[in-house]
Amino acid sequence: MYTNNITRQQRTAFILLVDGSGSMGEEISFRGIRTSKAKAVSMVTNELLFELIERARRTEGIRDYYDIAVWGYSGNDEVASLLEGGDEMISVEELATRPVQMIRQSIELKLPDGSSALREVQTPEWIKPKAEGKTPMIEALRTARDLTARWIAREEHRNSFPPILFNITDGEATDGSAEELAYVARQIHALHTTDGNVLLINIHIGTGDERTLFFPSADEPLPLNHHARTLYEASSVMPACFEEAIRAVKGAGAMPPFRGMSFNASAAELVAMLNIGSISVKTE
Repeated sequence: MYTNNITRQQRTAFILLVDGSGSMGEEISFRGIRTSKAKAVSMVTNELLFELIERARRTEGIRDYYDIAVWGYSGNDEVASLLEGGDEMISVEELATRPVQMIRQSIELKLPDGSSALREVQTPEWIKPKAEGKTPMIEALRTARDLTARWIAREEHRNSFPPILFNITDGEATDGSAEELAYVARQIHALHTTDGNVLLINIHIGTGDERTLFFPSADEPLPLNHHARTLYEASSVMPACFEEAIRAVKGAGAMPPFRGMSFNASAAELVAMLNIGSISVKTE
């Protein structure tokens, strides 16, 4: 299980759910600057999309290794695609060939003497920051469930490495109970290809001031916070193919199985979660 390589004939899918509720306007420290959670998440999401394109690039062009969806949830219980044109899912090749606005932003670079410096670079902006209204997370998960089920139902995806869902949020669902969220999560976990069940990775963004859970092992104590426990139960147990990458970040002493979640993660830990969840999938 979870052993099939990704090819153009046997693609996989990455589905991102992005919280755009009002609390995402809260400021955090990210790469040496103060910015909103919404801005940091949009920057990281855009970087991941660019990285997926580059991983699929070969001498003859972009190989269609992945299908990609990015959905936001915010406002008055609004759940909608964040991709230009409102597409529910597009191929990585199509994403690479679409016109995209380039923006200037500062990134922190490590210098040879160990110090840091900010450098302005131009980067593509497929996803824009948003911080408005409520947190309809359960409806967003239902949307992702249905989108994933339709993708898996296609004959050409029957033997694919199963889709990976990332849910990035900074709060609790405002459209239902913890029990309802857990129920939808179980429905997502039950979806599968012949190579394994769909993976749901929940990433809770904090301010970086509190204790963080990061791909917790089974023996790590959970906080008393009920939302942390809800996200833990809603998250997938990570397959063996991810363990080396997780231990490289957590430390060699960390012992699997690991749960695909974080709680009170910093923006840097958000980057690590997304990278580990995507680079462990091998392409041919």
